[in-house]
Amino acid sequence: MEFGLSQDQTLLQDSVNRFLTEQVPLDRVRKVTAGDVADSEVWQGLADLGIPGLLIPEDHGGVGLGSLDAAIVAESLGYHVTPVPFLTSAIMAPVALLRSGSRDDLLGALASGETRIGAAFGEAIGRRADAGFTVTNGKIKGKSIFALDGDADHYLVATEDRSLYLVAADDSKIERTNLATVDRTRSTCQLVYSGADAELISDDPAVFTEVLDTAWVMQAADTLGAAQSMCDQSVVYAKQREQFNRVIASFQAVKHMCADMASTIEPCRSFVWYAGHALDHVPDEKRLMACQVKAHVQEVGKQVSKTATEVHGGMGFTDLVGLHYWFKRIGANRQFLGAPEMLREEAARIQGFLAA
Repeated sequence: MEFGLSQDQTLLQDSVNRFLTEQVPLDRVRKVTAGDVADSEVWQGLADLGIPGLLIPEDHGGVGLGSLDAAIVAESLGYHVTPVPFLTSAIMAPVALLRSGSRDDLLGALASGETRIGAAFGEAIGRRADAGFTVTNGKIKGKSIFALDGDADHYLVATEDRSLYLVAADDSKIERTNLATVDRTRSTCQLVYSGADAELISDDPAVFTEVLDTAWVMQAADTLGAAQSMCDQSVVYAKQREQFNRVIASFQAVKHMCADMASTIEPCRSFVWYAGHALDHVPDEKRLMACQVKAHVQEVGKQVSKTATEVHGGMGFTDLVGLHYWFKRIGANRQFLGAPEMLREEAARIQGFLAA
């Protein structure tokens, strides 16, 4: 038995990496984060490759691939610190709509990249004192903060009891304010509801759980790609940077730093691949794997981002090198939708080490 990617999956990975290398270099990422170029331009380019429709069946205009394929793409997007709404519009929204059997009419527009659906899951994951909302008779009032994708056409809103509602961003009774977070490659916003229409998508907590599990695996894959990129950039820099008339790659300490990064990253790849496989094929393990893979990879990503910055020295903090884009991406992934501490607690609960 061969444990690895299939030929089709390798081709998918190569195609995405080639597109991102040619069309989304670091200079373009800088322009998107500065607001000079809209992330929708990059997203539409990926739509031409079918990326938004990865998880959407062919009869709805998608590609009809699986979660492992999506994780492979997420790793590539993280490697190139790509500023697109992949997590929400290509992962969370399709999974929610497909598992609930609601709003099939939106799937085609999602697959083509014409429609974007953001996610406001803060209430269901960790309520903040200055946020909160209620839904009564199809009307939503209150506030969500740190909703993912500040340019979405709709938002998937999760309540404290893990029901999912869909609200339109252009509703006159919604006020949207973009927020400045540490990671400028993906936008977040605050949503204030004043009686806006809220369409019930699902009141089954299992649907919410499946959406969240899939999102956690994709975040882990994104962080894996970002950490690999930081490691690769460190090796290239160490071979060029000279001190005392020698490249710093010849110093034992620097060799050890690079080797440590490589050795901690490599096992994460098979972990992510298995977690992606489990989402579709090992239902008894998918929740546990989703918790553990995000918790572990985020810890690895944190350590790699720190070490890579140290290898670069003072240059690691400059925008000229741009290492901070990956550093911040990893940091944001660590916190969005649940920090490692929360995930480890959930994993312990699943295994019976904590009371439910």
